[in-house]
Amino acid sequence: MSETTVAPTAVQDAAPGAAGAAAPWWQRSDLAYRHGRLHLGTTDLDALARKVGTPAYAIRAPRVGEKLRGLHRAMAGALEPAGLDHRIYYAIKANRTPQFLSWLAAQRLCGADICSPGELLHALSCGFREEDISFTGTSLGRGDIAFLARFDRLAVNFDSLSALERFGALCPGREVGLRINPDRGIGYGGSEMLQYSGIEATKFGIYLDRMPEALEIAARHGMKITRLHFHAGCGYLDREAEQFAAVLDASRAFIDMLPDLKLVNIGGGLGVPHRKGDKPLDLGRWAAAIASAYGGRGLTIAVEPGDFLVKDAGVLLASATYRERRKDTAFLGLDAGFNLAMEPAFYDLPCEPVPAVPRDWPAARFTVVGNVNEALDKWAVDHPMPPPEPGDVIVLVNAGGYAASMRSDHCLRGAAESVLLLD
Repeated sequence: MSETTVAPTAVQDAAPGAAGAAAPWWQRSDLAYRHGRLHLGTTDLDALARKVGTPAYAIRAPRVGEKLRGLHRAMAGALEPAGLDHRIYYAIKANRTPQFLSWLAAQRLCGADICSPGELLHALSCGFREEDISFTGTSLGRGDIAFLARFDRLAVNFDSLSALERFGALCPGREVGLRINPDRGIGYGGSEMLQYSGIEATKFGIYLDRMPEALEIAARHGMKITRLHFHAGCGYLDREAEQFAAVLDASRAFIDMLPDLKLVNIGGGLGVPHRKGDKPLDLGRWAAAIASAYGGRGLTIAVEPGDFLVKDAGVLLASATYRERRKDTAFLGLDAGFNLAMEPAFYDLPCEPVPAVPRDWPAARFTVVGNVNEALDKWAVDHPMPPPEPGDVIVLVNAGGYAASMRSDHCLRGAAESVLLLD
């Protein structure tokens, strides 16, 4: 996949919506129709697609910066009065496009959350400092642990007793972190597929009943457990607030066992709206729940947002390939398949297709499909939109996270540009 950085293009503001229709649910100040043409920031997405070709990813960097600053404000406002500090690590698995990561590292607004040796080297190559990187991986082999042992300023959190034992043998006396499993899950809409802990045992983290063994291993190797990490699920919004509070509450039993604890990393999972009716996460309410759970302990609270920062900052640009009725279903084909954004197929987290330049025709309903030879290659079913013509640019919103980073070359359909928008 090749990468391009595009300078901003000036546009004029206009009323939102197209052809007199009401403004769509996903529209906001920097993702809106102007003069009937969809813009991300100041970039005309139809014009961009016709210059760079489709399919192509585009991500607007200033949107990420704005969300980071808002997260810092919310955490500082709620946590500092409770005697808590905070740190933010961006989960680079959400979007690891090099030009975006280099831009993000230069802002010095966050560190990097990584989960493999390859991601560590990638983060360093894009400008993140070793001391600003937090590693939390799973199923670590001996080679992984030997590699991590070389980095003495890296914050490493181990999610198994065996990994802790191996690292202790290589690096006695080091400060380490534990990834624990609070036995509580949380996910967008209650989806079990998006929960990393809960009723069923998962591969992630050390459960409470195994903590005495972890403490014994650390003591035997002279290691101090100064960090605690957990990640209970993905995509949660305000409607999952009670689940979130239950996760925080469960973590306190682990905290009480760690006298040298300095930092609690609550993982990521903060969500963005995916459907009409979803409301943005109330960061003030979210941060207040954290302050209530940990206030007075003198800890630093870390968080690892990925989707929250990048998903709604990015889109996937595609072109319509055909429009055709089969039995009682109208199909609209695109030159982008689910291999370029897998979450709609795997996790039912939609990337809603919208026309970059809506035609002034009454809306019809389409099943929108991609160009991969798999039955699950569907972007939307019974989806209303003005009927596009072949060649029209279709924008798949909410494609900034877990799209480019998870893409595959299935059917050798994986080629796509990546464009960083600077305004």
